[in-house]
Amino acid sequence: MEILILFLLFYNLLQKVLTSKELISLGKSRLIRMPRRGLILQTRTHWLLLGLALLCSLILFLYLLECAPQTDGNASLPGIIGENYGKEYYQALLQEQEEHYQTRATSLKRQIAQLKQELQEMSEKMRSLQERKNVGANGISYQGNKEQAPSDLLEFLHSQIDKAEVSIGAKLPSEYGVIPFESFTLMKVFQLEMGLTRHPEEKPVRKDKRDELVEVIEAGLEVINNPDEDDEQEDEDGPLGEKLIFNENDFIEGYYRTEKDKGTQYELFFKKADLMEYRHVTLFRPFGPLMKVKSEMIDITRSVINIIVPLAGRTEAFAQFMQNFRDVCIHQDKRIHLTVVYFGKEGLSKVKSILESVASESNFHNYTLVSLNEEFNRGRGLNVGARAWDKGEVLMFFCDVDIYFSAEFLNSCRLNAEPGKKVFYPVVFSLYNPAIVYANLDVPPPVEQQLVHKKDSGFWRDFGFGMTCQYQSDFLTIGGFDMEVKGWGGEDVHLYRKYLHSDLIVIRTPVPGLFHLWHEKRCADELTPEQYRMCIQSKAMNEASHSHLGMLVFREEIETHLHKQAYRTNSEAVG
Repeated sequence: MEILILFLLFYNLLQKVLTSKELISLGKSRLIRMPRRGLILQTRTHWLLLGLALLCSLILFLYLLECAPQTDGNASLPGIIGENYGKEYYQALLQEQEEHYQTRATSLKRQIAQLKQELQEMSEKMRSLQERKNVGANGISYQGNKEQAPSDLLEFLHSQIDKAEVSIGAKLPSEYGVIPFESFTLMKVFQLEMGLTRHPEEKPVRKDKRDELVEVIEAGLEVINNPDEDDEQEDEDGPLGEKLIFNENDFIEGYYRTEKDKGTQYELFFKKADLMEYRHVTLFRPFGPLMKVKSEMIDITRSVINIIVPLAGRTEAFAQFMQNFRDVCIHQDKRIHLTVVYFGKEGLSKVKSILESVASESNFHNYTLVSLNEEFNRGRGLNVGARAWDKGEVLMFFCDVDIYFSAEFLNSCRLNAEPGKKVFYPVVFSLYNPAIVYANLDVPPPVEQQLVHKKDSGFWRDFGFGMTCQYQSDFLTIGGFDMEVKGWGGEDVHLYRKYLHSDLIVIRTPVPGLFHLWHEKRCADELTPEQYRMCIQSKAMNEASHSHLGMLVFREEIETHLHKQAYRTNSEAVG
């Protein structure tokens, strides 16, 4: 269009020039009366100028055509229709194109990496099959204790998913075989196994669980925002046509459960606030094959345990304790030293008499009696008892007079404590009040017959940290017990936390050979509010199981029911 306009302007200009020349020539012809030959020459000049004009127009056209910028035929040319495009427009256009090509390049790189991995896996499988073929059936060795090739490991992990109850249900013998899920949100975990906190819902306290759930949510977002080509989901666009990106605020809820021999399954659900559809992601963390960490021989034949018992009064309980001590430590184990730290004067002579009696009857003299004429303080007693040993390094067992232990437990104590590396904090099985547990009997059975692990006979005392096995050097290095803590509880937890804050490994596990015998608990008025609350809670939990306590609460209702039944039976018999 511009070329045509230029041509017309140029032609009009030539026309004006020619017209002026013709007028001049005409005037001259009238004045001088030019001959016919001059008129022919004038006509030729006119056509010559017209030809030159056409030639110049053609050259100008070719020049503009050659210099015009190359553009897409479907794209509009900015500036032609009067729009004003600035520098920012072209920068945005270039950035958009660059992002498009980068996204495409990333997708291609990912596909190439996947193809390389699949090719490597196929190559490894082919090589493995070839090796097996060459070795033969008799040449195959057990791989359980050997390092597996990467392809075999990947195949094993995939097989874990196939074995787990992820895609298809498993036939179970009863409702007790079901592995339940636990649910969680961004802030809370709703759990069946409530652990030490006893909370049915809580914020994840343990770092491993907290990090696990954060990692799972991030992995689910990665799956949604960067789907693979084989994922069964359609690309959704936002209200302005942009790509829909999910973040952690779009996480609604999740479920997880662990099959101990296969792995952990995660079911995650995401939803945008302005959309109706949910996004569901299933993840699985497969457990790998067993790996050998170390294999060693532990010699405990010469390992002596110094059992330290703080005591004030309670001489009858001490006599019962010494009976168990004689049967287990003197007659069976024979590698024990006993340290008794006694507070006060009352009952001290009785304690001395019990110790001397056991010593003379069993020819046992590996004991120390430390007398402190002061108010009872468990932490103080254990500190004194630990420092009373001056024969070099020794393994200590902090014990109470109400504890019953077996010879097997003493070996567990030796195996799970290591100087400078490990301390052992076993979980004690605490027995309920035998008067309630065996209320249907005239007299409760002997203590030895009460030592059973049943839900109506006792519970795992996972909130207690008083019984522990640790070496003297570790105890002194950590600083021992806090002398500022007085009365019931608190000092045990304080020492336990000091070990948790150190580099030592804390072994915490329930053990079958350690029992806490029931005794009536008294919560002193001198305790702080927090200590008194802990004491009352412990007293309530020690008394009986949930069902037995319920029977006590509804005792009158039960007696009324039994009375009505008896009356009805008698009435029917008379009738």
